[in-house]
Amino acid sequence: MSDQFELNAEVRTDLGKGASRRLRHFDGRVPAIIYGGDKPPQPLSFIRKDLEKALENEAFFSHVLIVNVGKDKEKAILKDLQRHPAKNRVTHVDFMRIDDNVAIKVHVPIHFLNESTCHGVKMQGGMIQHQATDIEVQCLPANIPSFIEVDMLNAETGQIIHLSDVILPAGVTSVALALGEDHDLAIASVIAPKGGDEGLDVVAPAAAKDSGSEGNSED
Repeated sequence: MSDQFELNAEVRTDLGKGASRRLRHFDGRVPAIIYGGDKPPQPLSFIRKDLEKALENEAFFSHVLIVNVGKDKEKAILKDLQRHPAKNRVTHVDFMRIDDNVAIKVHVPIHFLNESTCHGVKMQGGMIQHQATDIEVQCLPANIPSFIEVDMLNAETGQIIHLSDVILPAGVTSVALALGEDHDLAIASVIAPKGGDEGLDVVAPAAAKDSGSEGNSED
């Protein structure tokens, strides 16, 4: 992991909806909580502009973060993010403490490669559809990838890319696939263009010729 995220937090002692509202509107801070490990949950708050700047980076959602609480440094991952339904501003954040020696589950974003040069798109006129934008994986914190690449270059129309087709880094496993083959979810597909399967046009003349010759022989 090349990106390093470190946030400064303050302990919240004034709790409740009213206190959180005042914190957001008058102090320019975002209420949060950190939990997990062998410590009790701790209400926190972060400077809004610092938190929102960190959230602009995709890697923030799947990386191990350093949360500074006074003189203590807590290793954690982002577990939940709440936003205002109309203004889209962050209203609350949940962090979970992690242990370097304990595997955790985390959602990692997918990066789709070579979509414009995909065979099914460029040569067959198809269109790529994404069935997923991230993959839930399980691994040690040090092995969490920033993203997972899915190469669409050789995909053809009608083809579906499943979880089992994705190559994961060493030490990283799919949470869904660990449950069995029935959980081999679709990641992406290449659908044929509207108006027919153009990719099948090349075999149509041959099929028609065979049909015609068989008809003549029967007559």
